[in-house]
Amino acid sequence: MRKYFGTDGIRRIANTELTPELVYRVAKAGAYVLSKHSSHTPTILIGRDTRISGTLIESAMVAGFLSYGANVKLLGVIPTPAVAYLTRKLNADASVVISASHNTYEFNGIKYFSNKGMKIPDSLEEEIEEVMESGKIDELKAVGDKIGVSEYSLDLIDEYVYFFRKHFDDEIEKYNRDDFVVALDTANGATYKVAEKVFKALGIKYKIINNKPDGININENCGSTHLEALKKYVVENKLSLGVAYDGDGDRCLAVDEKGNEIDGDKLLAIISQNLRKKGKLNKDTIVATVMSNLGLNKYARDNGLELLQTKVGDRYVLEEMLKDGFNLGGEQSGHIILLDYNPTGDGILTSLMLIKSILEEGKKASELASIVKLYPQILINAKVNGDKKYDYDKNEEIKQAIEKLEKEFAGNGRVLIRPSGTEPLVRVMIEGEDQEYITKKAREIADLIEEKLGK
Repeated sequence: MRKYFGTDGIRRIANTELTPELVYRVAKAGAYVLSKHSSHTPTILIGRDTRISGTLIESAMVAGFLSYGANVKLLGVIPTPAVAYLTRKLNADASVVISASHNTYEFNGIKYFSNKGMKIPDSLEEEIEEVMESGKIDELKAVGDKIGVSEYSLDLIDEYVYFFRKHFDDEIEKYNRDDFVVALDTANGATYKVAEKVFKALGIKYKIINNKPDGININENCGSTHLEALKKYVVENKLSLGVAYDGDGDRCLAVDEKGNEIDGDKLLAIISQNLRKKGKLNKDTIVATVMSNLGLNKYARDNGLELLQTKVGDRYVLEEMLKDGFNLGGEQSGHIILLDYNPTGDGILTSLMLIKSILEEGKKASELASIVKLYPQILINAKVNGDKKYDYDKNEEIKQAIEKLEKEFAGNGRVLIRPSGTEPLVRVMIEGEDQEYITKKAREIADLIEEKLGK
């Protein structure tokens, strides 16, 4: 069991749990593990979001890297996918994003990327932890002229803007319309400046909200986790579409012209349809997670597509994509990976693929989103003894209750039981056609799990 890294890097409350001392050790150990096979002085990029603790964590990371002997390029406030892109573009040895993504401002986090611009695998995170916990970390010390140096490289954000111009300029210009206007909600986060630069460069008309970060308003009633204000804004201003990014810019959700949500499952369907028409959907396959809605399964089946499902986490989606050469995958939460462009979820990229699909089809966003009928879902957390949360499938009563319900559904619903990776909880997710019925059944199974595993 890993002590520091979770399913998406390290994420804790800044300066109490994620202390500068801990960050310093994470930096030294990470620099060693990610560059130990290199014969040259490693170069590491650092980007961050708009949290008040960002510069504190950044300073501790820089100190750790320089102390090891690595050189650092500071990218400033920049989306996670931009860091991933620049890592490959500049042939850097590794990179770090300082962000707690969609969490509230008091949290912060550390995500490592390899020289390929991909989140590092579990095995490397485990190796970093081993080095942190061993006496070896004290030996990782550069002296004399081997001490690293850092430099600010804030202008590199323009390379990321050019990346979008290179890929979308011609197609957007060909199909763009004067009456097509998009609302951008940047969650007072990492996309607050660059999203506007990209949309201006491509000539897409837009109105922007939640783009005035103050260090503590990131994700506060805004962005992809709080769509209510964006829905209202789109409808009141009679806009064509609304797109919302999360705090670090690797997720995107959307709102159609009627104010209805377009979630990650619908985004996958819309983008897959557009790619397939052009013969660009590799092996006619979408990769998603077990949390994807049954409606996406039915869309794929009805359209002759393959839908592969992994465990929850965009890193596992990416692993499956790389393994068999698929180029489209993602999560319901809006992490969409378009591997022909970038090896990580990219909110701005996802929104541009959606916009391109809408413009090329000449349809409204609501019409395109209607290709998937989402089934009602209910998620209830069962509180259990932390030592027993992985034992739900060993209890006969729990197993029989799940099997009985699955037989009742006969393919028109499903039951997904999943232990939490970080808390003493077992998550009970049920999908079906009747909201009231699935809520009742989810409560029954959650109560049973609590009764059997809560002692």
